[in-house]
Amino acid sequence: MQPTTRKPYPSDVSDEEWAFVMPYLTLLPLDAQQRKYDLREVFNALRWLVRTGAG
Repeated sequence: MQPTTRKPYPSDVSDEEWAFVMPYLTLLPLDAQQRKYDLREVFNALRWLVRTGAG
């Protein structure tokens, strides 16, 4: 899993929000081999879907 290098979107989770939410989402270690995508990027995508109603 590589760190993201994209330009952040206004809808992205802040560092403070991520620090609060991350413990509830990490059932596996962040560097587990099963993870294909960065968990924070997945959370940002889900948050955008909910906010915009896209899907």
